Amino acid sequence: MIEPDHPQLSISQQCKLLSISRSSFYYTRKGETEHNLLLMRQIDEQFLETPFFGVRQMTWHLRNDGHLVNQKRICRLMRLMGLMPIY
Repeated sequence: MIEPDHPQLSISQQCKLLSISRSSFYYTRKGETEHNLLLMRQIDEQFLETPFFGVRQMTWHLRNDGHLVNQKRICRLMRLMGLMPIY
């Protein structure tokens, strides 16, 4: 879409033509942290054993394992993993 080595149009001009901000051109996404990956692995293992655990119960389980987590974080990770409890 945007050619950084374009001979006639600068990057800012190309961004303006495409109606995007220049900062979004330079933005690179950060991946998940190692701690979040560890939590996701543990959530997956526990979810295979107890597929009826929702966010609250999963948060409670991880807190009992010694992790300092809140419901918002677990909700985001479970949504990212595509996990829905069986009710």
